[in-house]
Amino acid sequence: MKKICLTLLMLLLVPQIVMAQSVRFGDDTSEWADDGECDDRRFRGSMMASGLDKDDTGHDATDCKSSYNLGELKVWNFKQARAATQCDKINFGDDKSDWPRDGMCDDYRFEGPGADSVVLKSDIGHDATDCRKLCNAGKIALRDY
Repeated sequence: MKKICLTLLMLLLVPQIVMAQSVRFGDDTSEWADDGECDDRRFRGSMMASGLDKDDTGHDATDCKSSYNLGELKVWNFKQARAATQCDKINFGDDKSDWPRDGMCDDYRFEGPGADSVVLKSDIGHDATDCRKLCNAGKIALRDY
């Protein structure tokens, strides 16, 4: 009976262990590495930094890995995010950011090929025209879905 229980437990845990090991966290060469927040845009969750730069992707390993292992971060998946994002239900806000109508979405809530290379929490809800257009075109999706 012990052997069966142990085997069942291993079958339940192995997929999670394998998945965690398959994430390549990279290195700690970001200017913001080791500050307690994840600056890598491949992740989503409560421990993300308030400003994200595509240049930091794969360069904040220690922060991202520790938060990931604690369950505070998940890997962001464009396909899943796109399927969960309902553009017609989102309040995109206004165009009061410093970069409205430039063809890129500057709103921190979104990620994808149409998202600007740098996104800040202070721009949430302030790039409505760009973000609405890109969301409807399938070029961005919600970061937290």
